Amino acid sequence: MNHSHKGRSFGRSHDQRTALMRGLMKSLIMHERISTTEAKAKELRPLIEKLVSAARKNTVAQRRLVAGRLGNDDEVVKKLFASIAPRYVERPGGYTRITKRSTTATDGRKVAYISFV
Repeated sequence: MNHSHKGRSFGRSHDQRTALMRGLMKSLIMHERISTTEAKAKELRPLIEKLVSAARKNTVAQRRLVAGRLGNDDEVVKKLFASIAPRYVERPGGYTRITKRSTTATDGRKVAYISFV
């Protein structure tokens, strides 16, 4: 039975998965569109949307919470609060879009783009 197993493991330990998602979040914020596997994009989407929702409030407490989730990277936090979050102040949710690519990777993985709307 598959009780209490939420999310994908990607064949990694918890610390490695956390580092993977943190790196993907930073890349998405800095580049605003990244190419990754479809499974990683689907796991990334709720995490990044929660960060954008927190950044929309633009308080010191939310800034610290976001900085903690992103590993205290000041440049990424500044970009999120200064240029990305203000775009979505009026939007109630759904800040990202996953677009599946027609081609797959050489090893058969399904590849997708994840970007901000």
